[in-house]
Amino acid sequence: MGMSLKEVILPVSDVDRAKRFYMESGFREEEDFIVDDDFRVVQMIPPGSDCAIVFGRSLTSAEPGTVQELTLVVPDVSEARLTLIDRGIEVSEVFSHASGALRNGNPSEGDRFRRGAQYALGAAGFSDPDGNGWLLREARGEGSAP
Repeated sequence: MGMSLKEVILPVSDVDRAKRFYMESGFREEEDFIVDDDFRVVQMIPPGSDCAIVFGRSLTSAEPGTVQELTLVVPDVSEARLTLIDRGIEVSEVFSHASGALRNGNPSEGDRFRRGAQYALGAAGFSDPDGNGWLLREARGEGSAP
């Protein structure tokens, strides 16, 4: 039996501000469905992903900014970081993401580790305007991003 994650709901305080942020980050708008002043659904898809983020009005009771460590796997974390910075997004310095614990510093050959079938090299973090947190995680090997 196969399973596939298709959507993650993000709690946001301002739908239009969140939509601008994610479009500036390179996410593709899949849907912006407005029923009335109380109900709206926006669906955005990260570049190269099959899983969408969904936010809007009347979708969740979760507090804005409470979703953390959503992970975008990239082939080169430094390149992905610079792309986001060029788009006006604040992104942390690259740090090591080893053994499930985050350590400050730059990744080096010695920081590589094996997690399942993926080799993670480094990570960088950013947040949307509400504080929902994202990780860019560099990975190479089976199951990693192209």
